[in-house]
Amino acid sequence: MKQRSAFIEKIKKYLEKRKNDIEGQLSKQTHEKLTDGVVQDTADEVQSLSMENLQSSLQRTELDELHLIDDALARIGRSEYGICIDCSEPISEKRLEIFPYAARCIVCQEAVEH
Repeated sequence: MKQRSAFIEKIKKYLEKRKNDIEGQLSKQTHEKLTDGVVQDTADEVQSLSMENLQSSLQRTELDELHLIDDALARIGRSEYGICIDCSEPISEKRLEIFPYAARCIVCQEAVEH
């Protein structure tokens, strides 16, 4: 049990660092201008729109990850982290190392995806 607590504390520190990193990236992207607002020609306009779409997509991905991190940190706070939300069995440490946001064991996750 002591080993599991140390493992969860290690994951918690990783999640908190990742959360801070993402929040910093999102803040930077929010204040960053992709173009100078001057469109030279149609190709420039297309490139500008493509860059804006890419940035928007990246922000959505980072926001999704941020929500997963917040959920995982909340489960840690409630001492529910590492326990499958469906079957209440422990989630393997290997799975949590690879996907620290996991809320389900691999068996239950596969069942949800099919």
